Amino acid sequence: MATNAIGIGILGFGGFAMFAAQQFAQVPGAALRCIAGTHREASLACARRFGLADVERAEVLFAMPDVQLVYIATPPFLHHEQARDALRAGKHVIVEKPLAVTMEQADELVSLARDRRLLLVTNLMQRYNPLFGQIKALVDSKLLGDVLRGGFENYACDEGLRPDHWFWDPTKSGGIFIEHGVHFFDMFAGWLGSGRVESAGRVLRPGSGIEEQVYCTARYGDVPVTFYHGFTQAGRMDRQELRLLFEVATRTLASIFPGARIDVEHLYAPSERTFHARHKTYDAYQRFTLTSAPATKMTVYGDLLRAMLADQLAFIAEPSHPRVITEDNGRESLRMSVRATQLAASS
Repeated sequence: MATNAIGIGILGFGGFAMFAAQQFAQVPGAALRCIAGTHREASLACARRFGLADVERAEVLFAMPDVQLVYIATPPFLHHEQARDALRAGKHVIVEKPLAVTMEQADELVSLARDRRLLLVTNLMQRYNPLFGQIKALVDSKLLGDVLRGGFENYACDEGLRPDHWFWDPTKSGGIFIEHGVHFFDMFAGWLGSGRVESAGRVLRPGSGIEEQVYCTARYGDVPVTFYHGFTQAGRMDRQELRLLFEVATRTLASIFPGARIDVEHLYAPSERTFHARHKTYDAYQRFTLTSAPATKMTVYGDLLRAMLADQLAFIAEPSHPRVITEDNGRESLRMSVRATQLAASS
């Protein structure tokens, strides 16, 4: 292990944090030091396998001289206080989404990090997904013309979320938009620019009154985008659907999505090739489907976590390093999520 490695302390060591630790341990320049804030036997056993000390209390972790970066993976209602205390102790901070549960909390953290020249990043790791970069290249190139509409539908699993889980308590999670929706507001902002939420609603589970489904319409420039998140599915039915409507399509897509399969569905005769849309004239000789087969979900997640940490460590080593995500991503995605939550509650 390099002597100049960045020491990482992990606050909260649930299932995802344990998975993240496995990825962080593989990143050059990173050294896992300790955990705190958990009493789960499975978590403690995992920490022992990594050779990590359990210092139990957050304040002990923040005072450790061989810890330079704190990864916070606790429930959202704890993020503000824990990130604030870590920054005050002179530690860089990576916090699981969301950054906080209110804009006042987020603004305080961003201001504190900037004043002290410390890293403060929300783990919006989808920005590191190759698919994110491919879609951004597609949008920016205007290869398919303008984006006309977008949509994201998340049919999420709730099998592991027992009725008393903190996820269902909006005072602890912030609600579905804040706890979960930040990822996807951030993705569309990366493709289309800053957005605003125009309307939102929610569905409460009969008999319990918990919020189980939320939906909203946002506008990014001139592009309307709809979002739906429902925590109603069995694990084997967990799935997400992302749609972008462009003006046209072209076979040149294969250069942006290498390895994708193209299936021709229809060949147009010369008399059929001309078509019109949005008061424009186009020439098309065939209709086709392009299919790109990504790796499994957890394989992709591992890649994203390693890429995120490597990017942030590069910034710590050299502050001029241009990062994929900064403190602004956490704040802006929270802004959209807070507004959607307010509109949904008032509906």
